Amino acid sequence: MRGVEIGASDLEHFDGAGGVAYGIFRPSAGYDLVQDVFRLYAEASPETAGGRDEESLERYYRARDALGLELVDPQGRLVPTSAIDISDYSREAGTEAYEVFVYLADPTGWIGPDTPRGG
Repeated sequence: MRGVEIGASDLEHFDGAGGVAYGIFRPSAGYDLVQDVFRLYAEASPETAGGRDEESLERYYRARDALGLELVDPQGRLVPTSAIDISDYSREAGTEAYEVFVYLADPTGWIGPDTPRGG
């Protein structure tokens, strides 16, 4: 999906131990191209009535990885990641039910709202 913007986030939270920045996801017009991939996770995850479907989760991970999603900061610089997950429960909970989880390749350099500041 290089070059196609699918959405944005302020990545309001940071889990330093897990190396994950996450927050509310705001889909853009390009999200329509990939929404079915992220719906695979919603349909296979424990939050759905049927419980966890490992086969569907594996399909999701393969499809997600094939997208080649990238994180770009507000200055247009690429932020190295190991994976980007979008939690899309919009069909179950409405249009506000999107979150994004960014697994950072190097979390030690992350500066975000929840990053502890030295002093």
